[in-house]
Amino acid sequence: MLKYQYSKQLACGTICASGTLGQIIPPSIILILLGDVLGIPVGDLFEAAVLPGLILVGSYIAYILIYAHFNPKLAGAMERQQDQDRMSEVIDALKAIIPPLALIIIVLGSIFAGIATPTESAVLGGVGAIFLASVYGQFSLKLMFESATETVKVTAMVFGILIGATAFSMAFTYTGGDYLVEEWLTALPGEKWGFLILTMLVVLLLGFFIDFVEICFIIVPILAPVAELIGINMVWFAILIAMNLQTSFLTPPFGFSLFYLKGVATERIRTSHIYRGVLPFIAIQIVVLLSILVYPGFYGLS
Repeated sequence: MLKYQYSKQLACGTICASGTLGQIIPPSIILILLGDVLGIPVGDLFEAAVLPGLILVGSYIAYILIYAHFNPKLAGAMERQQDQDRMSEVIDALKAIIPPLALIIIVLGSIFAGIATPTESAVLGGVGAIFLASVYGQFSLKLMFESATETVKVTAMVFGILIGATAFSMAFTYTGGDYLVEEWLTALPGEKWGFLILTMLVVLLLGFFIDFVEICFIIVPILAPVAELIGINMVWFAILIAMNLQTSFLTPPFGFSLFYLKGVATERIRTSHIYRGVLPFIAIQIVVLLSILVYPGFYGLS
């Protein structure tokens, strides 16, 4: 994009925002953790997150198209390669897209159809990924060992946080903190809506500074009993939190996507370019979050 003189802010914002879509579109780690914390089947959360995820993708595309329309010099069309015809371009694109897309459809389809549990579909996805890597000629024992090592690291981190969060929750409960929080939250004006608005604001602000795993294991268990007591649909509540936590990947100063992009970007990209670039996408995420909050029936979450 820099080669074709694209806006640095648009390029940074698009990459960062697109990279966070995996936090709401299945198979999402956030949804798996929330399903465990809230006691909701992960398959139900995956199915409920599809439409919000697609709406978010559509909103991103609409913003980029509008931006490109009014700023053609900052997001112009790329020049076609003269030595390659249109049909060969289409065939090459399909070869790159169809195999991984088919794997995603098979993995998620097996969950939605009730053929496999999330754990069984994860095994299917792993085997399918090994098969695709072999087909593309990129499979090696070294790559598989590195993947297994990273998996163990992430799993160990999650369980370490889970142990600490469990100890905190036990101390919090034994000292009567849960009753105080429940009493205070249920006394909020507006009852359900007051609780939801406050919860979304708190999670959004915490996302500026705290990792999503800590929020899932420490904050959500405090809020979940109150949400259930008030009579809130827990699948709806989980999707709201997941969408909110996705925003935390873009919000400075500690948004993960911002650091990831800065780590691989050229020296021409400054931190200010990244921060300014993600602001419109943060606004889009908040608007979609509000639409889920106000119109849950549209998303089948009422």
